[in-house]
Amino acid sequence: MKFQSSLCLMLVALVAVSGCSKKETGSAAAPAQAAPSAAAATAPMGPRVVTVEATDAMKFSVTRIEATAGEELKVVLKNVGTLPKEAMGHNWVLLKKGADVMGFSTAALQAKATDYIPAAMAAQVIAHTKLIGPKQTDEVTFKAPSEAGEYAFICSFPAHAMAGMRGVLIVK
Repeated sequence: MKFQSSLCLMLVALVAVSGCSKKETGSAAAPAQAAPSAAAATAPMGPRVVTVEATDAMKFSVTRIEATAGEELKVVLKNVGTLPKEAMGHNWVLLKKGADVMGFSTAALQAKATDYIPAAMAAQVIAHTKLIGPKQTDEVTFKAPSEAGEYAFICSFPAHAMAGMRGVLIVK
């Protein structure tokens, strides 16, 4: 009888230990399930969005953008004007560091067929939107250059950059 009682106690203890280890396993599994959430929280959330409005007064609402080298940006260009595209179209063109802004703008005068992005100077362009008319929106996603410095952006529609429709991306 003593033997049976001891055996029963051992079985109860074994079941209790087994139950505890299952709970520990369950507890250990919970952090493993939480790990994807933690990883998702640290995963990149996509590009930083910068919205730039373009007006009939030939102005950008944003003339300075700061970014870190290699940062992914999405520029959303909104034409908030009412004049027709043929008279007041807008685009957003980011030029390489040291690009000749006025030379690019002058060449753009003759580049209607390519939305005022002169083919001969395309190597100076980092990113650009398409030419848009009133109440239209376009966007471009790109990585900020890896070299710190100032990078000009303009609207290359005839005379817009010369009239002041430009800004600067400052990479730190």
